[in-house]
Amino acid sequence: MCICGQEQNFEVCCEPYINGGKIAPSPEALMRSRYSAYTLGNAKYIYNTYAQEKQAENPIKEISEFANSCQFIKLEMIDSQDQSETGYVEFKAHYLFRNLYCTLYEKSEFIKVDGAWFYLDGDIKETPEVKLNRNDVCPCGSNKKFKKCHYK
Repeated sequence: MCICGQEQNFEVCCEPYINGGKIAPSPEALMRSRYSAYTLGNAKYIYNTYAQEKQAENPIKEISEFANSCQFIKLEMIDSQDQSETGYVEFKAHYLFRNLYCTLYEKSEFIKVDGAWFYLDGDIKETPEVKLNRNDVCPCGSNKKFKKCHYK
């Protein structure tokens, strides 16, 4: 199973996009590969998949700091659509920050430039952070106690 939650192996699913061997064919494929890149701490890929006009607002150092401060545990796809030159993906990225369970709930906009998709912007919906105790069930879906699963 891929990091992004698809049934394919990472080497077939997201890795070819992250390594530059293939171009993501849709906004959803790009979103999934960006999520995988966040879990791997690959800030350069995330930066390179921002629309050019958004790259200055999102320096590699800040992307890296965020990616490395979180432990991503699950990607939940809600909806996606692509038209010829624009598209969107609505998703929830579940992650841990210290002992907080957080959800990034976003509807992301994508644009296609010279045949390649890029992340343009997103509308983030507010979600509560949940303090996790060691004996709580881990939110990753393993049904294990947090202390035996993702607790650090």
